[in-house]
Amino acid sequence: MTAKPDHVTFDISGMTCASCSARVEKVLSRQPGVAQAHVNLALERADIEGDGLDPSELAEAIGRAGFGAVLRRDDFAAHRDADEAQAATRRADERQTLLRLVISALLTLPIVIGMLPMMTGLGEAWISPVWQALLATGVMAVSGSRFWREAFGALRGGSANMAVLVSLGTGVAYFWSLWVMIRGWGDPHAGHGQSMASHLHFEAAAVVLTLIMLGKYLEARAKSGAAGALRALGRLQPDTAELKTLSGSVRTVPVERLAVGDVIVIRPGMRVAADGVILTGSSSLDEAMVTGESMPVSRGPGDPVITGTTNTDGVLEVEVTAAGADTRLARMTRLVEEAQTGHAPVQKLVDRISAVFVPLILVIAVVTFAGWILTGADFETAMVAAVAVLVIACPCALGLATPTALVAGTGAAAKAGILIRDIETLERATDIRLVAFDKTGTLTMGTPEVAGLYPVAGTSPNELLRLAGSVETGSEHPLGRAILAHADEAGIPITPASGIRAVPGRGLEGMNGALKIRVGSERFLMETGIDTSAADATGVRDETGTLAWVAEADRLIGVIRLADKLRPQTRQALADLAARGLTTVMLTGDNEATARSIAAEAGVSDVRAGLLPGEKLDVIRELAKSTGGHVAFVGDGLNDAPALAAANLGIAMAGGADAAREAAAITLMRPDLRLVSAALDVAAKTRRTIRQNLGWAFVYNLIGIPLAAFGILPPVFAGAAMAFSSVSVVTNSALMARWKPRFSKG
Repeated sequence: MTAKPDHVTFDISGMTCASCSARVEKVLSRQPGVAQAHVNLALERADIEGDGLDPSELAEAIGRAGFGAVLRRDDFAAHRDADEAQAATRRADERQTLLRLVISALLTLPIVIGMLPMMTGLGEAWISPVWQALLATGVMAVSGSRFWREAFGALRGGSANMAVLVSLGTGVAYFWSLWVMIRGWGDPHAGHGQSMASHLHFEAAAVVLTLIMLGKYLEARAKSGAAGALRALGRLQPDTAELKTLSGSVRTVPVERLAVGDVIVIRPGMRVAADGVILTGSSSLDEAMVTGESMPVSRGPGDPVITGTTNTDGVLEVEVTAAGADTRLARMTRLVEEAQTGHAPVQKLVDRISAVFVPLILVIAVVTFAGWILTGADFETAMVAAVAVLVIACPCALGLATPTALVAGTGAAAKAGILIRDIETLERATDIRLVAFDKTGTLTMGTPEVAGLYPVAGTSPNELLRLAGSVETGSEHPLGRAILAHADEAGIPITPASGIRAVPGRGLEGMNGALKIRVGSERFLMETGIDTSAADATGVRDETGTLAWVAEADRLIGVIRLADKLRPQTRQALADLAARGLTTVMLTGDNEATARSIAAEAGVSDVRAGLLPGEKLDVIRELAKSTGGHVAFVGDGLNDAPALAAANLGIAMAGGADAAREAAAITLMRPDLRLVSAALDVAAKTRRTIRQNLGWAFVYNLIGIPLAAFGILPPVFAGAAMAFSSVSVVTNSALMARWKPRFSKG
């Protein structure tokens, strides 16, 4: 028996406004086993979390509510295919909407031109009531039918949405006009000219539907652009790869067939089909779409390659290290999806309003009608005011305000190489006051080199390097790799020590025959009772750099000094943060002198040196307390994971440890520290766009509904205003998709 999933995703069709998404969310939340349901109107997607979910039952529940649901399979290729299928459906809907718009406009234009003299008070209408009725009927059939169908589906599912308001408003105007015209034919005293035309509102029904269809078309165009980044990511992985067989031949296979350990051939112009390491060949790879790096990057044997990047010149043979859903591209796509389907805190208020919005507008329309009647107005005047209320009060703008901005903002950030985990990250990123940085691998290149050997009396430099290297064979730390690389360059043979053991935050120890070798910080040696004063005579304490202290048995045998270089963008990145009014702090396990030297070069005034991983965590908590919980931490190593998780905003560097990336809320896809400031910038701009959208949507309704109710805003202008509100919100969000990081000149 197949186990029931704890997470399912559906593509939802038939949603037209915030009331629709709120209805789907409410229906899903009531289903057995559902703990949480998020419905994104902009992406037309529902994400459901729970325990033992039954996809078929959930799909049936969505269907009963009047909407369509297609289950997404939980793998990268399936998500990519689903995105493409959804994009194709949207394009087809966009074309159909454009066709409806063009036909409706052609039918509406003669009515407007014919009624222009009467509407401007310059004379009688140029178009007869019969032609008005025929043309308006065509508009109702072409464009009105869409809203009638959507309204019927919503009402059948027990909800009311934007289509209900539009159908009710335009339907009342159309059928009232039809009744007046038919009644006039049967009443010899009613007249057939100017007197009858003044009581017809065919132009209102036709113009409102045409304008709303225009709004729907422009909205569809803008929504498609805002969601383009996610589809672009999905298209990066090729469908096939050239697999090298054991016999040495090459055959083309689907990427789904690739497994770890396979060897694939990547020719010039081809995209990399899986993450891997280059075995043979050298080339330049275009990583712009994955990491945001604008210039091609040179790669050779032993270098990693990323799925979705483009090989520009040489032929490469690559051993696959990750395929399918395990690649960096797949993880990146999942992060972007998760961020785009989240709910901002302010969205909860919007959802509550949307759930009661349409019923409330129906009540306001009834009250408007009754109010005009009670004040002595005739039926027609009351009806026109009520229709205007129904037409102008569309909750589309409210429902689209947050998700469209979120989709565009996170998509633009991903294009620039900034992965944002969720909507809460955007909220936190806008309130940061202090940014703390790890030193090694973050502010610096993380590729230190041996800068000096300082053996104590009785030990040769080669012996110091040999013994230290024997223990470092069990380390993946950059300092250990630097020591081994230096020994290799010097031609010193290294025999691995036995029983190598890492002491977290301190160093390594292992056995060289019967003697224990320790390599690490001075603090490490002193804690084991080893006297380090013999190093005073070597002059090493006057030097800067990271010091690796080496002891044999209970005796110090020397110190190895290692130096690391600042990343090229470090000074500019820190200057950019300072220009934003942010404080910067450097945290490191290095000694005070080395830390101060690097900090001075980087431009950091606040330095915390000699820290163990646990002490870094304590410092982050202390800084968070002093700033009111507005601290970001930037790191890349395994020992940075606790601090990244504890910070209000954790930012992990690309190429760092998996644990660091998992603990971080933001991942930088390339090691460019200027992206830290860019991440804060895109977060602030996205939140600002969300607030602008919501502000516009709320103010629009607060002003528009009273104007319509008091008869100041006729139905034609109400329809134009309603269409403009949705288009303006989506267009404002779509502008976010054009965001690119702007770096100061450094």
